[in-house]
Amino acid sequence: MMSKEALLKWKARIFKHQQHTLNTKPPQQTSLFDPPRSHCDSDAINPFELKLHNAQFYRMKEHQERICIYFIIDNALPLLLYVGETLQTAKQRWNGTHDCKDYVMNYVELHRKYGLEVKMCSAFWHDTPENRTGRLKLERELIHRWQSPFNKENWSKYGKPFGKI
Repeated sequence: MMSKEALLKWKARIFKHQQHTLNTKPPQQTSLFDPPRSHCDSDAINPFELKLHNAQFYRMKEHQERICIYFIIDNALPLLLYVGETLQTAKQRWNGTHDCKDYVMNYVELHRKYGLEVKMCSAFWHDTPENRTGRLKLERELIHRWQSPFNKENWSKYGKPFGKI
């Protein structure tokens, strides 16, 4: 069980990185021979600027029929906690087994235990590559860029404090 102080320090480390990412301009095209930047460029996607939805997004009709890249955010600070892609629809992805649901539940529970504000929400990038290889590449780039702590790629940096208890 993480102490209140440890939780606040853990969140502060993530927040510091994500704020640095927000305030650092992405590389610019330097010559006429560089390919133009794509709308699916991970440097151009800011999850915090997307329309936010409640944490029960998978029950919403508008997200039941479309593949996407999705983001799980605690908007109290704000922190981007998870980046995911859907092979099917968001509803199909979250109605099945998904460890991130447990991480979110444990994260919220710990905040409530310590009386800390938590505002779980989700955001979606629907203008994603049609092919799964392209979506997975974009997802990996976003996970690396934002260092979302619930993604396994970042557990070595932030640990896995909200995994199975």
